[in-house]
Amino acid sequence: MAELNPTADFRKLTDEQWRERLTPEEFAVLRQAGTEAPFKGEYTDTETEGVYACKGCGAELFRSTEKFHSHCGWPSFFDPKDSDAVITRVDDSLGMRRIEVLCARCESHLGHVFEGEGYATPTDLRYCINSIALTLKPATPRS
Repeated sequence: MAELNPTADFRKLTDEQWRERLTPEEFAVLRQAGTEAPFKGEYTDTETEGVYACKGCGAELFRSTEKFHSHCGWPSFFDPKDSDAVITRVDDSLGMRRIEVLCARCESHLGHVFEGEGYATPTDLRYCINSIALTLKPATPRS
């Protein structure tokens, strides 16, 4: 993958430029709104402390402190790292209405958010995010 430039306007990249930056599997999820297989992703059950960033542009999206085990097969978070880190839009594909979650910086597809499922979380939201769309930046141990 090409080195990330935090000042780049990732929204202007062409599909060809994205294909140079991402593996075919990452491209299918991040740029074509695909979904990785459940229970196969790198971060589905990880408990490492840190920040989860967008694989496409490096923007910090979710903290490990907001991650929880929903047993759905994908990493689940109850809140983004900061309210402007992600954007949402209605997704009427597959014959149902869902709310798609995208990275606010590069508009890459991350997953979907669901509400009212009854999880014991402060927000009653489940951000169901593809592991392949994320990179974990582990927390630095304190001295």
